[in-house]
Amino acid sequence: MLIESFQNEKVKYISKLLTDNRFRKKSNVFVVEGQQENDRAQKYHFEPVEFFICENIFLKEFPKGKIHLVSDKVYEKIAYRGTSEGIIGIYKMKETDFSSFKPKEDSTIIIVEGVEKPGNLGAILRSCEAFGIDALIVADGKTDFYNPNVIRSSVGCLFGMKVFQTENPKVLEFLQKNKFNIYTTIMDESSEDLFKRNFSQRSAVLFGTEHSGLSDFWFGKGQNTLIPMSGSIDSLNLSNAVAITCYESLKQKKS
Repeated sequence: MLIESFQNEKVKYISKLLTDNRFRKKSNVFVVEGQQENDRAQKYHFEPVEFFICENIFLKEFPKGKIHLVSDKVYEKIAYRGTSEGIIGIYKMKETDFSSFKPKEDSTIIIVEGVEKPGNLGAILRSCEAFGIDALIVADGKTDFYNPNVIRSSVGCLFGMKVFQTENPKVLEFLQKNKFNIYTTIMDESSEDLFKRNFSQRSAVLFGTEHSGLSDFWFGKGQNTLIPMSGSIDSLNLSNAVAITCYESLKQKKS
């Protein structure tokens, strides 16, 4: 049966999943739009619940699972990227147990504190995945990994990454227990050049918000580190700063 009405209960359901974080968490499912993103979700063994497909747009073989066919107008309403690729999947969330993460001897992890913008978090995920970062931890976060805009801006990189959300004290306990070099992106007289840091050992680089940087909790907890710049500004977009750090880690490991 073709779903053509905006008042259809399934249409209302998916619209609420897209816009209501609490409802999404309570339902324990999330929305994935686009062929590449759905392919990655299944590649990394996320369990699909159902799919919404617009046949006039989606011209590939249907995925295995429960399929709802929708009209062009309905798809345009429920697609947060407009009329892109014609497929939206609903998947079960995975539980991520922070205590189960076992770092390697040369693991590099990125920690972002208080990140608020889903687009920033998605871009950070993309850099972490591209440059071989072992895990991304969101400390005291204000957005969740399953936000549709996180998945969109990460191009599905979320699915292949080790990702965790927890509180600052638990992050610090983990870093100290596992003997990580802790690099805090705090600018003061003691700060040293990022490119002089040693990423051949266990390393954790911490970033705060663009507005106020790392919170007072992290002062004195690590080695202050900065990205050297020669322009007139003294800061970068958060996702750009993370990307530079991820690349430096990969470069050192390859050399």
